[in-house]
Amino acid sequence: MNATVRDIMTPQVVTVRRDTSFKELAVLLGTSRVSAFPVTDEAGRLIGVVSEADMLIKEVDHAIHPGLFTGLRRSGEHEKAVGLTAADMMTPAPVTIGPEEPVDRAAFLMYDHGVKRLPVVDAAGHLAGIVSRADVLSVFARPDEEILRDVSQGLLLRGFSVAPGHLEITVADGIVTLAGRPDTDELGHQIVEAARHVDGVVAVEDRMFYSGLRSPAEP
Repeated sequence: MNATVRDIMTPQVVTVRRDTSFKELAVLLGTSRVSAFPVTDEAGRLIGVVSEADMLIKEVDHAIHPGLFTGLRRSGEHEKAVGLTAADMMTPAPVTIGPEEPVDRAAFLMYDHGVKRLPVVDAAGHLAGIVSRADVLSVFARPDEEILRDVSQGLLLRGFSVAPGHLEITVADGIVTLAGRPDTDELGHQIVEAARHVDGVVAVEDRMFYSGLRSPAEP
């Protein structure tokens, strides 16, 4: 019911070594159709990431008069501009995530750090894959029928021991609508909150009847 990073990541990743030359990186950008390369050591452990943005600095350095490049030099990016290998240009200690982490954790890290992708590493630091923003958003492409099954069977029946049919559940375009009268107000609110975290759910419409509230059928 809750996808992990392993479920959505790309396991086959184009990687480079610290001594990969700028020329080789430029060729790989064109042939591999990716915008960044994890940099690994001889044991396959992640040591950094070099992106097309890192490499673009070299072209900027060539194009702009040195006197106008002061801010870039001051920020430390001039070192990348004169770099010759992946180790010279990479971002060391990049933000990473484990393969068993939930997808929403990956989304939070991407948003919080402003990155487009996350290297996926195991407990020993070895690269296991990579997950992109598109991968994270792919959970919202789940069919409504699958979401309905997860909410009715996985969430209500197994999670809250609520018998099928006790509440009315519909799903349209990823929007879950819950109707009926829960056994307690607290249970109803817990179900609504839990439903928001089911993979593929865009929103939850709470139309359940709570204590002190009239049914729409009542005058």
